[in-house]
Amino acid sequence: MRSIFKTIHVAFLPLLLCTIIGLTSSCNQETTKQPTTVVVDPLPSWNNGTTKSAIMQFVEETTNEQNNNFVPIADRIAVFDNDGNLWSEKPVYFQLFFAIDQLKEMANEHPEWNEDQPFKAALENDMEELKKYGVEGLLKIVMASHAGMTSEEFEQSVTNWIDTAKHPRFDKLYKDLVYQPMLELITYLKANEFKVFIVSGGGMAFMRPWAEDVYGVPRHQIIGSSIKTEFSIENNDPQIKRLPEIEFIDDKEGKPVGIDRHIGRKPIFCSGNSDGDLAMMQWTASGDGGRFMLYLHHTDSTREWAYDRNSHIGRFDKGLDMAKAEGWTITDMAQDWKVVYPFEMKQN
Repeated sequence: MRSIFKTIHVAFLPLLLCTIIGLTSSCNQETTKQPTTVVVDPLPSWNNGTTKSAIMQFVEETTNEQNNNFVPIADRIAVFDNDGNLWSEKPVYFQLFFAIDQLKEMANEHPEWNEDQPFKAALENDMEELKKYGVEGLLKIVMASHAGMTSEEFEQSVTNWIDTAKHPRFDKLYKDLVYQPMLELITYLKANEFKVFIVSGGGMAFMRPWAEDVYGVPRHQIIGSSIKTEFSIENNDPQIKRLPEIEFIDDKEGKPVGIDRHIGRKPIFCSGNSDGDLAMMQWTASGDGGRFMLYLHHTDSTREWAYDRNSHIGRFDKGLDMAKAEGWTITDMAQDWKVVYPFEMKQN
């Protein structure tokens, strides 16, 4: 008997015991049960449709070694614009609200700002006039209001503002006005071993203090416009000081340049919302193999804003025409998104 039992595999012991005590039928039911497979939707805030399907198909193909569109991990680079693509940008770029607040604190020391544009418009809260100056105007205001500050001082001022300042329409913190569907998309790409970068016309030093926590993108993967800085030692304290001079504008044709300079690889996934992102889209599309260009179209005047061709902020004109002509994917905010902001999920 010992030799017989030695040949019995441990997996058959439960069945043997059931046979001995006369419960074979019930045991068979237990042993034939299959584990339940739970399918988790990686993009729950996206409505089912062509946009969501296209995104998921692209990720599945580029991460499947058996697929012709497979992309090695090292080349899975995804780039995202920030303003109007990861968070709202109306009525003006949020960084401009920050810069205006800083400017007003310094206005008494600069009487010339009462006449010079775009400073005059900023001090008078004339948003319509400010819109005319775009990213360049924003950088002029930031450059003037923060020249002479150290990098640590500037970062602290950004942190203080982003943790307290509220949007005039929603009465929410600006960092609460990020897009829930885009947060999910970033998480989905990262889970499939994409390296995600933010490539924005906004200030790099403005984004880095808070964007890492909000988007889950490391600060060294955040690329943006910048002013010149210099190293100095004052009272035995090494410092990086901000100078009153533009170093680089990471917008329009500057975006591919910034990508090449900071990343050194051509993206295979590009996400943006305006003509300012068109060159970045074209740069991404020019590569070999699987490519995905995703444009966000602001079509929801109820939950957010509806704008495109004639908008001073986030103009989507040439990019819209090219996206349609080239067959790039266009997200219709009103149709494709179940919610826009994270706080909507808490309300539902």
